Amino acid sequence: MSGLPLKISNDLKHISQTPEIPQRYSDEQKAKIAKASKDFESLLTSMMLKEMNKTKEDGMFGEDSYGGDYFESLFQSEIANKISGGSGLGIASELFRKITGENLDLSSFEQTLESLRIKQKALKTSNSAAAPISPSQQSIERIEKFDAHINEAAKTYGVDKGLIKSVIMAESAGNANAYSPAKAKGLMQLIDSTATSMGVQNVWDPRQNIMGGTKYLADLLRQYDGDVKLALAGYNAGPANVEKYKGVPPFDETKSYISRVLGYLNHLKEL
Repeated sequence: MSGLPLKISNDLKHISQTPEIPQRYSDEQKAKIAKASKDFESLLTSMMLKEMNKTKEDGMFGEDSYGGDYFESLFQSEIANKISGGSGLGIASELFRKITGENLDLSSFEQTLESLRIKQKALKTSNSAAAPISPSQQSIERIEKFDAHINEAAKTYGVDKGLIKSVIMAESAGNANAYSPAKAKGLMQLIDSTATSMGVQNVWDPRQNIMGGTKYLADLLRQYDGDVKLALAGYNAGPANVEKYKGVPPFDETKSYISRVLGYLNHLKEL
């Protein structure tokens, strides 16, 4: 039997290699989807446990137990979280796969989720900041030269890049060679002890200075549970003073510094 000629109008139906599909979601978006999938599985598991427990007339702890209802609810919630936190029922993994086309590995998103939490808390607390303050055009132009380093630091340590820029504006106005009477150096005005603890080998190198300053700022944000004002107070006056006064120290310089940084940040948001 002789071969029949075929008319092929769609080349994609007969190709040796599947075309590469562009990534639909960023790492942050996938982290959010992963968490939502796990939360959904936890909720569903909790509902299943609650329904199963209804088959026991007196409840898990008996009818006359003191606080039994509370502990029963707590037990169900914890069991549900443990189940979904481990291999789970597979519901979260299937949801994640359906949405992203990838397998779920929640551990790979833990750092991203923590960074998102810090960033969201930071942005929330900064919304009540001072009125926008316009920096000089010269400082804006100087800082723009370091955008690549700022973006790298923001992505690495989960700090809003607008906040990094605002700190640089307040600290050095974008002057990489700035040197203060207190011996603070560079764009983010690092003193030698801070630079060393943040792994900065050359404090005058703009990239190392920005990475070190941002790492320190991220540490402070974590220490104060994302509270931007306390983190900035710690950056300016030192964490010891924040602890001593159990909040923003009553120093005019520190209060002015916080207002300036948050004012710059609000200005950048309006651009």
